[in-house]
Amino acid sequence: MQFIEILGLVAGICTSSSLIPQLVKTIKRKKADDVSVVMFIVMMTGNSLWIYYGTDKSDLPIIATNILALSLNIAMLILKFKFRR
Repeated sequence: MQFIEILGLVAGICTSSSLIPQLVKTIKRKKADDVSVVMFIVMMTGNSLWIYYGTDKSDLPIIATNILALSLNIAMLILKFKFRR
């Protein structure tokens, strides 16, 4: 793996994992009233398109980090509906 691919993976992991603190907070508080469903649908659409693009380009950093981001966005959306009031 070349340096630029490693750099891409690190950058993607940092960006994709930025949702983890929100997930932890939501799980601890068992409250997700302030979470926007539309925003997560838009983000999931973007992540899915990035995965498609990365697959077409055979670009592992794009594919892997967007799979991570998509998974975290799906988890947050599940929590949104699990903790609805």
